[in-house]
Amino acid sequence: MTSTFGVRDIFVEANGLRHHLIARGSPGTPIAVMLHNLVGQARMFDAPAAALADSQHVYALDFRGRGESAWGPPDDYNQATYAADLEAVRDALGLQRFALIGTAMGGGVAMAYAAAHPERVSALVMNDIGPDLDGAGVNRISTRTESTPTAFPDLKAVVAYYKEHFPAAARLPDERVSDFARWNVRLSDTGLYVWKMDPAARHVGGGAPESEELWRMFRSIQCPVLILRGEGSDILSRETAEKMKAEGGDAVLVEVPGAVHPPLLTEPESAAALMAFLPSS
Repeated sequence: MTSTFGVRDIFVEANGLRHHLIARGSPGTPIAVMLHNLVGQARMFDAPAAALADSQHVYALDFRGRGESAWGPPDDYNQATYAADLEAVRDALGLQRFALIGTAMGGGVAMAYAAAHPERVSALVMNDIGPDLDGAGVNRISTRTESTPTAFPDLKAVVAYYKEHFPAAARLPDERVSDFARWNVRLSDTGLYVWKMDPAARHVGGGAPESEELWRMFRSIQCPVLILRGEGSDILSRETAEKMKAEGGDAVLVEVPGAVHPPLLTEPESAAALMAFLPSS
């Protein structure tokens, strides 16, 4: 049964900034909060959130500095601040207990939050991210970050950029990439399309936890964990994913055939894994 509540934009003041969320599904159903990657925003979850909204009350959050959320101080774009923002957003919305679905950087934030607030998190999905990162993928993302253009003449150029620099987008039709990419840019007064993102947010902030601390966080998680790994991921190695499954207590590992970093959560395997894993009542 499709929800009659539709799509709602929500703005809350939390941790000193205005944060934006997109809500779908019916209040009273199990709650799921979706957290995007380093250079994404809430609209990247439009398709999977719509699919989940039949059984879940879904919130997709714009991290500070992205989408419709306010920009913050340059030094505050880091995991600890994002987790503090999430707790402040939770408090502003009055949420008591919910599932967390985090893609890439969002999965790291979700892990940190679940470790710090076990009473709040009913289930955790870590989409193509772990306590250890593959160096090849980190180098690829760092190189892309350093060469990111600041403006584009038209949306066609934005689509071309995504197709060239994002492995997952390279496999999709132009029309589907355009549906996503248009939310990441805005038309400026100069007539050029510019990013809806604070340039400082493209870089991982200082004070990132060391690997040992990240593994401590992961091992301390008390709720069930679903680990999704793209078969061709250059961020989450199969070795790290298997270690997470072995050391994560109540953990399930699903490798998404043919997917690169990160799975889009619309692949049949990842969509089925989400539906089977998330609380239904």
